[in-house]
Amino acid sequence: MESPIPTDLSSSEVLGDCEVAAAAAVVRELMEVIETVGSYAGFRKTQRKDCLNLVRRLKLLVPLLEEIKDQVGNPLGVSGMDSLVSLKKALLGAKKLLKNCNHGSKIYLAMESEAVLSRFHGVYDKLNQALDGMPYDELGVSVEVKEQVELMRMQLKRAKRRTDTQDMELAMDMMVVFSKTDDRNADIAILERLANKLELHTIADLKAETAAIRKLVKHRGGHNETVQQILDLLGKFKLIVGIDETVSLDGPISTRTLRRCQSSLIPNEFLCPITLEIMTDPVIVATGQTYERESITKWLNSNHRTCPKTGQTLDHLSLAPNFALRNLILQWCEKNNFELPKKDTYPSSDTYSADLMEEISLLVKDLSSSHPNVRRDAVMKIRMLSKENPENRISIANTGGIPGLVQLLYYPDSKIQEHAVTALLNLSIDETNKRLIAREGAIKAIIEILQNGTDEARENSAAALFSLSMLNENKIHVGNFNGIPPLVSLLQNGTIRGKKDAATALFNLSLNQANKSKAIKAGIIPPLLRLLDDKNLDMVDEALSILLLLVSHPEGRNEIGRLSFVETLVGIIRSGTPKNKECAVSVLLELGLNNSSLTLAALQFGVYEPLREIAINGTNRAQRKANSLLQHMSKCEHIP
Repeated sequence: MESPIPTDLSSSEVLGDCEVAAAAAVVRELMEVIETVGSYAGFRKTQRKDCLNLVRRLKLLVPLLEEIKDQVGNPLGVSGMDSLVSLKKALLGAKKLLKNCNHGSKIYLAMESEAVLSRFHGVYDKLNQALDGMPYDELGVSVEVKEQVELMRMQLKRAKRRTDTQDMELAMDMMVVFSKTDDRNADIAILERLANKLELHTIADLKAETAAIRKLVKHRGGHNETVQQILDLLGKFKLIVGIDETVSLDGPISTRTLRRCQSSLIPNEFLCPITLEIMTDPVIVATGQTYERESITKWLNSNHRTCPKTGQTLDHLSLAPNFALRNLILQWCEKNNFELPKKDTYPSSDTYSADLMEEISLLVKDLSSSHPNVRRDAVMKIRMLSKENPENRISIANTGGIPGLVQLLYYPDSKIQEHAVTALLNLSIDETNKRLIAREGAIKAIIEILQNGTDEARENSAAALFSLSMLNENKIHVGNFNGIPPLVSLLQNGTIRGKKDAATALFNLSLNQANKSKAIKAGIIPPLLRLLDDKNLDMVDEALSILLLLVSHPEGRNEIGRLSFVETLVGIIRSGTPKNKECAVSVLLELGLNNSSLTLAALQFGVYEPLREIAINGTNRAQRKANSLLQHMSKCEHIP
């Protein structure tokens, strides 16, 4: 007997099959994303902890997805499908962030660590939102798996805005190497320490970093001052590798081999300083520097009037073809069988979201609204946008956001003040914005919030003063507006994060000679000495770094040079970290050169043997200082 002829499927049955297939595809994509991010193994050191925490939390979703996959043969309801789509968006955002932290420029990620941290919390928020309305019963999820997901959500909610204070040694070292006036920026010890911290100390590391920077430049549509800083630091790291006796490249190789490897690469003078790519149309600007025509034209079209490499203001904007260099490049290409690349077209700045530009413009207008709630929402959104990326910071400034934010520093609402000062902190990451913020009179208002604001507002005010005072003229303004005493107060009585932010700001401000005297008069030395004894705070590096600046001032030496402090220094020289020892020896040398009795006291406390050990095995800077101190002791006839 023949089986009945099947009738056509109803439209609802066809729709049901489509829904099942769509749900299965989404679940499969979600599991592939988690598998992909779980395979990443090279997270940048500055974000490694955050990346590993995020990957660990994403893996907790695997049992949920497996149970949904087992039940996906039945059509899902609207809420179930919506939840999966929202979860997909959140996971793709997490994948993009983790990929960037796995392959991106190590220098850039270190410079933008705060902005990257904000992106992590943005991912956390999206994951929480996606899981918030998850219809577990409809998706056939067991109670055990539901409890595991809810536990993960609790972990996401507990993740604070700044779970860890930034690496102060890294921040200070980067501040020094990027400074155009601090004479320590040529110190090989600082550069070596930075290279090690950023894991950029082999040829392979530097080649990968160069490729990452090229991608960064293309992604951002050209070159700016931040990129130039990155390029300059990368160049210094390459010099370090070039003068090392051995370099690791799948095993140690000799200097001679290293030079031979480098000679086979494109000569540095053939590379555009902006893009790090070989030039096809080199042109000369007013300062005599040569760039690829396309790159320098984009720089000039972005309203820059300086030479990217030297920072000098250009007398004129004319570009002269560098025929001699072009001929050399062509000869080299022919000799080495190298084909000049066809230039990729950089993405236009017009691709920057018009909708986002419009949103920022409206938010800036709302900063002046007569309705407090509108102001509060606007400043809070600007605060978040200003943390996301450099383009947002430039756009907010270009649409007049800085004057509006400065006005809100005086608004009689502590939360609005807190959001405003934090937004200005974020905007100040951009070099041009530092000047604009100071020009609008923000420094005085920030100091008032530092004195009277909420704990978070005081912490972010200290961080803002640190950022603004990267410019020498702003160091003077902070000192003149009496900003140092409230920073000393925060150093003494603030939260752990507040103490660290205050220490960073005070270190930077004390690079100015007049501010050293103001810090000493404000009573900075007693809390610094207490930081040396309080091992729980882990701020010995910060305290010694500031004391090293202050000890060069006569008033500072008089107050620092107590016998009890000399004994503390000797203890650090004996058993501190390499950076601790370096700073402690430097401080003791400065004290001893001006007071031989303190040198004798240090010998009585047993400094001689550990000092000799540092002279042999310490960092480069520590070795120089230790040898100088030993020579001084010998001249004073304290030692043979």
